[in-house]
Amino acid sequence: NPALDKTVEIPNFTLGEVNRVQNLRTDAGGKGINVSKCIATLEGKSTALAVLAGEVGKGIFAFLEQQPEIVPLTVWAAGETRTNLKIIDPAQKTNTDINERGPIICEKDLNSLLELLLNRIEPGDEVIFAGSLPSGTPASLYRDWTRICKQHGAKILLDADREALQLGVEAKPALIKPNQEELSALVGRPLLDEKDVLDAARAVASDGIERVVVSMGSKGALFFSKEKVLRASALKVPVRSTVGAGDSMVAALAYGMQENMSWEDQARLAIAFSNASVMCSGTQAPSLETVKKLSEQVNIMEVSQ
Repeated sequence: NPALDKTVEIPNFTLGEVNRVQNLRTDAGGKGINVSKCIATLEGKSTALAVLAGEVGKGIFAFLEQQPEIVPLTVWAAGETRTNLKIIDPAQKTNTDINERGPIICEKDLNSLLELLLNRIEPGDEVIFAGSLPSGTPASLYRDWTRICKQHGAKILLDADREALQLGVEAKPALIKPNQEELSALVGRPLLDEKDVLDAARAVASDGIERVVVSMGSKGALFFSKEKVLRASALKVPVRSTVGAGDSMVAALAYGMQENMSWEDQARLAIAFSNASVMCSGTQAPSLETVKKLSEQVNIMEVSQ
């Protein structure tokens, strides 16, 4: 569900009042495109598949075409690709997202996108399903497409929420990356402390999912695999925008898997990348220099299971 992300900075943003924009930037976005942008920062190549529409869609496609590390594959639909407004209040340290629903995607468009995807996949490829589903799309889409892509030899990384995640895990992707709230909804119980989170991740993994990464905001993240569990603390960095931090983490994990990095190095890269991301305005990808610098500061601890 791609989008044009319009980010405005408004100090002391106030409901019901006239607010003055201090800074504004626009970025091609949506979770999948954000992941591709971040993989490009790591000098990795990716294919960005999207259903685009209207003038906004043309602008996003033009941006993707200019990125040497990204191959855009697009199905054109009726309507207009959504524009999402991100209101950043640096004074009160708040982020407010106002996201449009986007165009209604018909079955023909979905089938065309799936055909593009299957024609691109080779055994050993990673396929990342990320973000909200467009209007008109069945909640079972990620589950159904995960099953199909696995039959073609692909590894699946899933970053979704609500029903799309609930159904998606039925197809046993290789990795999921819920936040603590999303994991709580997935297992159907509150997760009050780290032990609760570990127990929930273990329950999900026992159902056939190889790796579960739980992002916990300022508390860092837990990286669960059947071999070992790692805890990584978040870094203290100046925060400009938290939008896209999770996408950066997914990109780092996908890149690390493709490069056969150790689980520890994947965790270190994921934390460094997500922290570098929040230092940027909008949904732009951070610089590789910043990611490398922060990776030296990440502390990884193995947690007894």
